[in-house]
Amino acid sequence: MKKGAKISIWIAPTILVIFLAIDIAASLFLIDYSLSPNMLSNSRIFEKSIAKIKADNPQTTEWIDSIFNGQFKDTTIIDDRGYKLFARYAPAKTPTEKTAMIVHGYHSSSLEMLHIAYMYHHDLGYNIFLPDLFAHGESEGDHVRMGWFDRLDVMSWMNIANEVFGGDTKMVVHGISMGAATTMMISGEENKPFVKAFVEDCGYTSVWDEFAGELKAQFNLPKFPLLYSASIINGITKGWDFKKASALKQVAKCSLPMLFIHGDADDFVPTWMVYPLYEAKPEPKELWLTPGVDHARSYQRYPTEYTQCVRSFLETHI
Repeated sequence: MKKGAKISIWIAPTILVIFLAIDIAASLFLIDYSLSPNMLSNSRIFEKSIAKIKADNPQTTEWIDSIFNGQFKDTTIIDDRGYKLFARYAPAKTPTEKTAMIVHGYHSSSLEMLHIAYMYHHDLGYNIFLPDLFAHGESEGDHVRMGWFDRLDVMSWMNIANEVFGGDTKMVVHGISMGAATTMMISGEENKPFVKAFVEDCGYTSVWDEFAGELKAQFNLPKFPLLYSASIINGITKGWDFKKASALKQVAKCSLPMLFIHGDADDFVPTWMVYPLYEAKPEPKELWLTPGVDHARSYQRYPTEYTQCVRSFLETHI
């Protein structure tokens, strides 16, 4: 065999190996870029989050100052991998069985849901319970789980909240962004009788859809091959893949009432996602599109209307 022929035999396999190596490296980068925990210190998270909520929602300032003056209590649990998970809670001023489980978003914490906690505690008179999701806030963890395994943690917290507030609660689960996806993922599970309703605010259809959109928006890259290989690698290393983590499939199994809220100018979790979610969800359900609102700012833009929408929905179902 001539020397040139021998070389040509190895060209295609070599190119393939190089391509696979680049794809695997890029996939690992994507996973690390998307799923690394927020590394801010607890004190920095507290200061930054409280300042942000007060600036965006000045009506909450007095309540926030008072709720941290002895009303909020802390609790922790240890998950099945040995990580410590953290939550804070407060009973309503007037004893009630009505309880809100409030779930935060991506690279956020329970502190950045204080405006929603204010609505439930101050305006609606609910008990409130706010967990820090795995690898967020004061909870330990090695990666962001985008709501999928978080749904199981929050369901554990729901059981604890029910007991903390008397053992006979009527509970709504309310999440924003990744917390909304978590809420919808919970909704498709077999829930306890005390769970009465769900409110999801700007949640995504699936992790696959959300990452595909961000891959295009941030890097101008198509789904193939990077998203496919990253999903496979994540499934092997972390136990869940991007398509399996589907809020869309979960809401289709939910028979409890759900309120969908989404800004009609949202381009981070794009507004189009709320339509297939709403269509997949069996009755009872309601939808409110907030005019001119970008991602996760419906309450900030329309606090009175938001509160009334949630109040009206819950008065019907709780």
